[in-house]
Amino acid sequence: MGRRTGPDVCEAVSSRTASTDNHIATARHRGAARACACVLLALSAFSAGSAAAQTKPAVPAAAPAAAPEAKKDRLLVEAKQLVYNRDTNVVSADGNVQLYYQGRVLEADKVIYDRNANRVFATGHAKLTEADGTSTYSDKFELTDDFKSGFVDSLSTITKDKTFFTSPRAERTEGETTTFEKGTYTACAPCAAHPERPPLWQVKAMKIVHKTDEQMIYFEDATLELYGVPIAYVPYFSTPDPTVTRKTGFLTPHYVTQTNLGVGVAQPFFWNLAPNYDLTLTPTVLSEQGFFGEVEWRHRLDSGSYSVLATGIDQLDPGKFNKPPFGTGDRDFRGSIESTGKFFINPSWKYGWDIAAFSDKYYVQDYNIRSSSLGTDYIKESISTAYLTGQGDRSYFNLQGYRIVGLSQFDFNKQQPLVLPTVDYNRTFALDPALTAGIGGEVKVDSNLTSLSRSAAAYQAAGTRLLDSAFSLYDVCPSTTGNTLAPGFKPPSCFLRGIAGDYSRETAQVSYQNKYIDPIGEVWKPFAFVRADGKWLNLNESNAYTFTSASGQSTISNADQANFFGAHNEELSGDVVPGVGLEYRYPFLFASSIANQVIEPIGQIIVRPDVARVGKTPNEDAQSLVFDDTTLFEWNKYSGYDRVEGGTRANAGVQYTATFPTGGYVSALFGQSYALAGQNSYSMADISNVGLQSGLETDRSDYVSRLLVAPTSNFSVEAKGRFDSKTFDPKAIDLIATARFLGTTTNVQYANYAAQPLIGYVHDRSGILLNERFDFLDHYYVNGSATLELNPYKFDTATLQYDLKTGHPQFAVLGAGFGYMDDCTTLSVNYSRSYTDSIAGGNNNQNVNQTVLVSLNLRTLADIKLNQGLGATSTVQDGVFK
Repeated sequence: MGRRTGPDVCEAVSSRTASTDNHIATARHRGAARACACVLLALSAFSAGSAAAQTKPAVPAAAPAAAPEAKKDRLLVEAKQLVYNRDTNVVSADGNVQLYYQGRVLEADKVIYDRNANRVFATGHAKLTEADGTSTYSDKFELTDDFKSGFVDSLSTITKDKTFFTSPRAERTEGETTTFEKGTYTACAPCAAHPERPPLWQVKAMKIVHKTDEQMIYFEDATLELYGVPIAYVPYFSTPDPTVTRKTGFLTPHYVTQTNLGVGVAQPFFWNLAPNYDLTLTPTVLSEQGFFGEVEWRHRLDSGSYSVLATGIDQLDPGKFNKPPFGTGDRDFRGSIESTGKFFINPSWKYGWDIAAFSDKYYVQDYNIRSSSLGTDYIKESISTAYLTGQGDRSYFNLQGYRIVGLSQFDFNKQQPLVLPTVDYNRTFALDPALTAGIGGEVKVDSNLTSLSRSAAAYQAAGTRLLDSAFSLYDVCPSTTGNTLAPGFKPPSCFLRGIAGDYSRETAQVSYQNKYIDPIGEVWKPFAFVRADGKWLNLNESNAYTFTSASGQSTISNADQANFFGAHNEELSGDVVPGVGLEYRYPFLFASSIANQVIEPIGQIIVRPDVARVGKTPNEDAQSLVFDDTTLFEWNKYSGYDRVEGGTRANAGVQYTATFPTGGYVSALFGQSYALAGQNSYSMADISNVGLQSGLETDRSDYVSRLLVAPTSNFSVEAKGRFDSKTFDPKAIDLIATARFLGTTTNVQYANYAAQPLIGYVHDRSGILLNERFDFLDHYYVNGSATLELNPYKFDTATLQYDLKTGHPQFAVLGAGFGYMDDCTTLSVNYSRSYTDSIAGGNNNQNVNQTVLVSLNLRTLADIKLNQGLGATSTVQDGVFK
């Protein structure tokens, strides 16, 4: 802090006495409020004035206008008593002293300012608060007059990020560097009930140097302690301070242990090239396969961001992996490249991409490559996409393309489509009754364009599933020549899951609906719509793919598509389906002090013509049909655009709700659908048999129901079912229960689906999923999960069919874990066990994968993850391979 050349204004100073004998001027304020503030350097006016001035009471004088830079250096003081000794040129302040200077605040019981030495001494409950919020507590501060340099005894520092330094003595240099002698560092707050106890973890070092200009913390002769017990020693290390979000340097190394790869270590290096872009290099040395490289580039721009990730290895021993088609044991170089991006054109429009390319479909698994393109569900696949999306208040537009790559040994990727493009447009218009003769309502426009191409047709046997004779990997269909595709096989004994060739479809629908409530509370919803479809199909009937091994031979021929579409390839077709309908509801309300109950009968009728050429056109996006309470009142119950419902249909049901004063509620629905006239679309099979055994294929559909009971926010049970219309036998049952009680959270799911052989499910399917978590002692928890197959099946390579495994339930997945979490530490240990059927090469055994994952995060200091497989059949995912 530099000296002032002129006097400053002392704000609201009350001067009681003055003495010329000892040249001491004392200013006191004995009121209930604290003493007023004053600039210490303004006291230089006392010593510079005449003797006469010194004997007069100190009266605030008007100060000359100060320059802006002078105001920045003004020191403001609050104290009960302020004393200036002219002989020693020492200013002292006593009683709740607070000094404010350049954003810093020094608080103490007593502060002495030696103007000759330019030193400030603060004692008694001393505290220094930096401009960024960092607070340092000490018995004694000895600082320069700008608070930037000096010594501190018995200090404790708390940063704005809630990290803690302590030391018997520390030195500050230019406000940028603090050296803690025999210091400690932790991100754990002291225990409020027992502050004398050591924190969960801390680092003790002979010297800790915190350089705020570098945003780094350096430790010398450091020991990591857990609950005060030393567990690790490091002679020297450094880490970015908590304010750092990105800084050039080495990241935590990763260790690799895997049978095919050997042992190795990966050392990432992060290069912070600029605030908005960076580069991460991760070289990995593997004992069995050599050098593995990974490079990631990230760049943020004004309107968005993108990244590029490339990996590769020239393998030393490709023979460690299985031979094709069960692996890539004949390939030396393997690698990948991918990129993701998202950019905003304006608040309503954005575009982006997520694309990936791999040298082979096994690369991701063998090296556990991280990729944002990987599917998040059970299916192992990579989905590359690019899109342009716009969204308004009542409108939506999406232009997108897809490329799907299967990553399991059962995928024949020539059967995967390239979808380019898909275009969706939806918009809703509200009709003003004043401009429509009092009619009102709303108009919706929905349209979809899909275009795709595929090299190889994808067939699948209906009923019992069949795999190829050569490798038992790929789906085939039955024929008169055994397990080999031939032109003689026919639907419905075989599905065509995906066409080979080019296929485009344009769908547009315009609909109108309105709602009227009559004087007695009945709700009427009339609606009308017209839908138009145009389809163009160009089949590829020339390609054929043959798989041969010592076990046999199978051929997948595109020419066999003629069995589904006829002898000629019709290139252009279309449909126009208009329809009108009415929905009726009549809610009955029963109010009481116990509950408010509503019983609501619902009826709906839809009239439209039959749909032509069912089964003679592709079905790519409507192969999943689920009839339940959520689709009962849908105008078109198909899941996609390639199928549309025709004929006259009625849907009826009754809905019940009850709400309780405690916040609990009950909701239930029961209903059925009826084909009244024309063709029942769901009884007419297409190339994938969609509609058959869906519960809608008969004139009177199966019954569907839902019951949800939630008496409190901590407990709920939901049951959904579909029941046979004649026998009331259950066809599909789903149960979900959630409970929270005394720190325990339980989630149970049960599913039971009857066999549907006409669409490929020969056996009943049922299972239970259980998740449990128990939180205790504030910071600890244990958790467990299990997936139980109640009637498991496996593939028998002798008969090339799926048969019952053992006849009794088996655990498909088991998991258990333990964890701890507080403000500074997160620790979790998780074990998982799952099985897979190994059918490669005729191996009919069951592989069991067991993994232990340990994750430890010491906030601001370290983030460690170890993923170790157990057993000979386990796979290890560790370090960079995660």
